[in-house]
Amino acid sequence: MQLNALIAEPEDRATRPPLLIAHGLFGSARNWNTLARRLAQGRRVAAVDMRNHGDSPRAPTQTYQDMAQDLADSIETLGAPADVLGHSMGGKAAMALALLRPELVRRLVVADIAPVRYGHSHAHYIEAMRAVDLSRVRRRAEADAQLAERLEDRAMRAFLLQSLAAGPDGARWKLNLEALERALPDIMDWPEALDARRFDGPALFVSGERSNYVTEAGRARIRALFPQARFAAIPGAGHWLHAEKPQEFLDEVAAFLAA
Repeated sequence: MQLNALIAEPEDRATRPPLLIAHGLFGSARNWNTLARRLAQGRRVAAVDMRNHGDSPRAPTQTYQDMAQDLADSIETLGAPADVLGHSMGGKAAMALALLRPELVRRLVVADIAPVRYGHSHAHYIEAMRAVDLSRVRRRAEADAQLAERLEDRAMRAFLLQSLAAGPDGARWKLNLEALERALPDIMDWPEALDARRFDGPALFVSGERSNYVTEAGRARIRALFPQARFAAIPGAGHWLHAEKPQEFLDEVAAFLAA
């Protein structure tokens, strides 16, 4: 599947491998636009909309094997091998890609996720978005008022609303909510079939200091699948570390990719 991509071109000649960025659940390439431009030093950077997100194609399934193949298709268009950066769901997809197609990945960066099954669910976010009466929405503020009836977290509402297209002609979610709802068990899980594989290339796992997504057990699984894994923590950051502490996150990633 050919994913929609936002391309940041370097101001100088591209002399370094390209970088592919994969966002997390309910996100989009636009979330990474600023960081993508700042990482485009001597390289092309492509931030993609994952399937069923943003302007990428809709599909009935959202397994990590699916998403890894989508990323592989993007790299073959962008130029292989590439460096790959993924956050949360996108981080799991990036890990799956590295394990399934290691020849396409030069360096791997995974932000605040581990190759394990998570017990929590994001179904309530989907329920909240589906409950919005889009016929009454012409501006995001109107959708926000409806979301606020179900979601108190203002920051989370703002994040979800980045995937709302609203205007004089109406509003629509740029998320395939039905497919994502069906796929939540797959998204929260990790494919056991990949546990027999290894990626021997350089890998950086960056976590938010205040996040609980990467536990000691998760680090053990990471070391088993990615023997060259390095770990870093961003002080004061939670799960959305790249948005909460963008400079600190950028410094870690840029130093690793330049090594």
